[in-house]
Amino acid sequence: MIDLRPILLVIGLLLIPLGLGMLAPALVDLSMGHHEWPVFVTASALTLFVGAGLYLSNRGAGGELSIKQAFVLTVLVWVILPGFASLPFIFTQLDLSFTDAYFEAMSGLTTTGSTVISGLDTAPPGILIWRAILQWLGGIGIIVMAIAVLPMLKIGGMQLFRMESSDASEKILPRATQISGAIAVLYLTLSILCFLALVFAGMTTFEATAHAMTTIATGGFSTSDQSIGHFDSALIDGIGVLFMIIGSLPFVLYLQVVRGRPMKLWQDDQVRFFLALVFLLVMFLALWLVFEKDYSLAQALRYSSFNTVSILTGTGFSTIAFDAWGSLALVFFFVIMFIGGCAGSTTCGIKVFRFQVLFAGVATQMKKLSQPHAVFKPQFNRRPIPETVTDSVMGFLFLFAVSFVVLAAALALTGLDFLTALSGAATSIANVGPGLGDVIGPSGTFGPLPDTAKWILAFGMLLGRLELLTVLVLFTPSFWRA
Repeated sequence: MIDLRPILLVIGLLLIPLGLGMLAPALVDLSMGHHEWPVFVTASALTLFVGAGLYLSNRGAGGELSIKQAFVLTVLVWVILPGFASLPFIFTQLDLSFTDAYFEAMSGLTTTGSTVISGLDTAPPGILIWRAILQWLGGIGIIVMAIAVLPMLKIGGMQLFRMESSDASEKILPRATQISGAIAVLYLTLSILCFLALVFAGMTTFEATAHAMTTIATGGFSTSDQSIGHFDSALIDGIGVLFMIIGSLPFVLYLQVVRGRPMKLWQDDQVRFFLALVFLLVMFLALWLVFEKDYSLAQALRYSSFNTVSILTGTGFSTIAFDAWGSLALVFFFVIMFIGGCAGSTTCGIKVFRFQVLFAGVATQMKKLSQPHAVFKPQFNRRPIPETVTDSVMGFLFLFAVSFVVLAAALALTGLDFLTALSGAATSIANVGPGLGDVIGPSGTFGPLPDTAKWILAFGMLLGRLELLTVLVLFTPSFWRA
């Protein structure tokens, strides 16, 4: 049997900051004269009590985790924390069911951005800021996990970054804990810069605080049902694009920039590939809007850049009902929501490095066909790609496709129409946020869906956030054998 005590110790340690975080929306409600601040205080007390209890009862069980313990811990953290994070949603005036509350909390912590709540413009301020805090915490959590946990577990080719991150770590700071601390400081600094920029652009302090947290986390929760379109500001759109892209790049490389090596960011294959992809996609959609929808060039660039970057990075903000642009736009956004950003960022999806590994492998095979006696080795960041990485990436891509099809079929069995089921499966496993169509599109919510569909979608969010294999390996009998 797996020793659960170290796992419960870590879960207890993570519940403590979650409980303390609930005091922030309590203060917001109290300062703004809203009567529901005791809900957050009570939820905070309960979360802190359980967290402290788990920590105190297991504090002698520290030490290095085994691989099996690391798998179980990773999954349990992302299953249990949303349960406690859902408490404020249940007991406030929103009066959400446990299913809806858990869906909202899972969407927040996984930085998906799908919501069951309508009437955000009149929702309690504490709830709005709590949703933003969940995404902000989830963003920093996934960065640390991508740097410290997934490379160790060799998930979907992430072992490629064990060398990358460890090499970079040794040159910047000597220990992994210090790297995580430095990234947390950087993450907070970027959030503050985004906040200041949004205030300058015309948002209120409250709106800027909420949107700064969800933008840098590429989460997508907003304070309005109309999302960023509520502000109708080209400047706010531009700031959003900038910080969504910042959140989509590897945070370890930002530390190199801070340490006086700015070219490290540009020299990274992932970064160059991602930025080139953004440029090409934005220009393609903008030109299509100009010639097919009669937009001016300025309008086309504004709407194309914001919504393309938002869906590509899995943020999920919107400034316009882009699903009303026609069938080509539907296909365009459906395809790009799978891509995601760079490994080691706050983004979701497949991640661009996997496409690069796949392309490098295909290119190598093509060369071998024309020169069968020559020796070719696919490369990433000017280093040979080990066969184990290529195999892991291929396995991940296959499993991603299978999981998407199974999720879509399961959603269809709950009675959802074809477009809702297909886009719902895509947006959950890619952690994007809005789907397509009248129900869950940019102008809709997931509230009308049956409870069974919401649990399927919540499981899809978990799968996508933890890179599939981390979760699915727990369902294999061989994992639990001694």
